[in-house]
Amino acid sequence: MRAARLIRMALLIQSNPGLTAAALARELEISERTVIRDAQALQEAGVPVRSERGRVGGYFLAAGYRTRLTALHPSEAETLFLSGLPSALRDLGLSEAAETARLKLTATLLPSVREAAESSVRRFHLDAPTWFRESTTPELLPDLARAVWADRAVELSYARPGRDGAPSSAVARVVEPYGLVLKAGIWYAVVRIPGKREDQDGGWRTYRVDRITSLGPAAGAEEPFVRDPAFELAEYWEDRSAVFARALLRTTVTVRLTGSGLRRLPAVVDGAAVADALASASAPDPAGLVTLDLPSESEDVAFDQLARLGADVEVLAPAGLRARFRERAAALTALYQAHSQEAPKAVKGQR
Repeated sequence: MRAARLIRMALLIQSNPGLTAAALARELEISERTVIRDAQALQEAGVPVRSERGRVGGYFLAAGYRTRLTALHPSEAETLFLSGLPSALRDLGLSEAAETARLKLTATLLPSVREAAESSVRRFHLDAPTWFRESTTPELLPDLARAVWADRAVELSYARPGRDGAPSSAVARVVEPYGLVLKAGIWYAVVRIPGKREDQDGGWRTYRVDRITSLGPAAGAEEPFVRDPAFELAEYWEDRSAVFARALLRTTVTVRLTGSGLRRLPAVVDGAAVADALASASAPDPAGLVTLDLPSESEDVAFDQLARLGADVEVLAPAGLRARFRERAAALTALYQAHSQEAPKAVKGQR
């Protein structure tokens, strides 16, 4: 474990001269004291690491020194060749560039490593979009991707969804595009509004790319904008996704579940709601039934989700939702009773 960390530390210093102990500690997920010990270990191993104090100080390698640690292990090559999503690269207009890069990298690998890399491509394929929904590439995605690469502010128009789901009038804004995220087949743009950096949310916004109706260079933005060095796209997305998921849960439904219903609940309810629901669960009663409070987006969503559990769930509150399930049960009972005496229709080919 430590040997791998030392190799990574040497490569970090080589590619980013001047990294401080604090920066290396964050990257390697260790303490600054451990960074100092690891730097000493590298020196003892013959790697000329030096530290400089002061405002522009940090860790450096001796001038002209290059590590010989950049040769790929077969397992590293396998991972590298799986690091991209073909569909995502195609959407971004980067599939040709990615293929060229892959061919160049393949040509530099040792035969044994090249075989491992090609083997991973034959064995694994990463497919991001969800089932049962045709994936379409937003028309403006490649242009937006180029703005992200170049750190160029853009002016865009964004159509917010109305109450009935139809797009409302478009809103025009100048934004700094920081990144793009592909989630379940849908592209999202993470942007920052320059004039709102002092707001509580820092001016950060997330837009669905397929709702961007127009896109062009921002007036007077000939130079790239200065990115916030503390911004991490993956960390931002993880935090905002959790906040967004919980913000949708505006309704609480009290239910009583059988043991089977409790086991099946995570399969029919959104993940953000399951943890809260299970935390509120009562101890099983003498009949083995468990009562809990389930967060949900709305009574309509709760009805659709809980109906999949059939007789393994009983809605106790709110009263309106309980009445809907009672009406559904009565309608099903009437339907099956009405047809219980009918002879089943003959299936073609049977006698």
